[in-house]
Amino acid sequence: MLSEHKGSLISIASIPLIMTLGNSMLIPVLPAIRHQLQITSFQVSLLITVYSAVAILLIPIAGYLSDRFGRKKIIIPSLLITGIGGLISGLGAWWLAHPYSVILIGRALQGVGAAGAFPIVLPLVGDIFKKESDVSKSLGVVETANTLGKVLSPILGSLLAYVIWFLPFLTIPLLCVISTLLVAFLVKTPAKQDKQAKKVTFGNFIQQLKLIFKQNGRWLLGIFAIGCICMFVIFGTLFYLSDTLEEKYHIDGIWKGFVIAIPSAALCLASFLIGRKIGQNKSLMKWITFSGIVLVTGSIVWTGLLKDPSIYWLITLISLAGIGIGVTLPCLDALITEGIAKEERGTITSIYSSMRFIGVAVGPPLASVLVKSSAHLMFYCISGTCVLAALLALFAIKPTRDEGHAS
Repeated sequence: MLSEHKGSLISIASIPLIMTLGNSMLIPVLPAIRHQLQITSFQVSLLITVYSAVAILLIPIAGYLSDRFGRKKIIIPSLLITGIGGLISGLGAWWLAHPYSVILIGRALQGVGAAGAFPIVLPLVGDIFKKESDVSKSLGVVETANTLGKVLSPILGSLLAYVIWFLPFLTIPLLCVISTLLVAFLVKTPAKQDKQAKKVTFGNFIQQLKLIFKQNGRWLLGIFAIGCICMFVIFGTLFYLSDTLEEKYHIDGIWKGFVIAIPSAALCLASFLIGRKIGQNKSLMKWITFSGIVLVTGSIVWTGLLKDPSIYWLITLISLAGIGIGVTLPCLDALITEGIAKEERGTITSIYSSMRFIGVAVGPPLASVLVKSSAHLMFYCISGTCVLAALLALFAIKPTRDEGHAS
């Protein structure tokens, strides 16, 4: 029952919330950081990319280590490392005349911590809850916490930067300490999972990985790619929106944070509602995923076709894309977590998280490059990836009739 593990679920949900805040809080203040440091748009986008690039490399290792030694033993040190990275970035910005390199180092260290925190959340949920319906609902809460972070990030980031531009960096250590204490004292992992973890050797890890992809490669790779594309769309469009609100519509500061929060709020609400409804029906998950991606594609294409969109049209269409992604993400999480055996979840969900981080890493710098040629070109390129995601949802994810599992 969910009520029996309420404290654990709240503590677990704090991890994606804080990891998202640690990255997405910077989106609305990137123009201010660029101005303060006197750097290019591409250079400032690397503050997002370096975080994600480091995480991409380390997430599979963290997944293996969580299978080998247990989830909490990886999550807790990772949260502390994330906090230290934020502290280095914040103090570097505060104390140094030319802090860009030090900020990048701190962001890279945050990426190391992120690799062992959020990706381990999905298998941890699968370990704690026995019923698949409870797993789906819990994953919906986790994904909602993730998207809630995206809602709060632009508002909180803008408020903190209004005080002083580097304050968002210094807020991360405090948030990480809070999450660490919650996980340490409230999350109770099953004793059986801890015993199983000790049996996982590196040789077993490689053999399991080969076997998993031999049996489930098609639908797993499809979900990996869709998750990557969803993150690419989110971070690419929000990066574009952050710059456009200041340069074209002259909206900055706290008000810009509230405007950017609108598409994120739409995404968050959609994730919450779908997470409560999908249950164990994997066929339903497939068609919701496909429909969500179609909605994203249509919204992004429409945005690209508009010659000179008003602020209202721009926010409406990006919010519709947010709803499409919001209904898609909980389905992907559930398909991954419920379609893989418990002892293998850490490995597979870590690879899935790596793919999502690739989308996060690529989105801002690619958007900064494409928008120099044309905003229309940027939207058409993004919509092209969405078409690919829709085709993957339609043909790669095929639940069986009898078992309801993706195959």
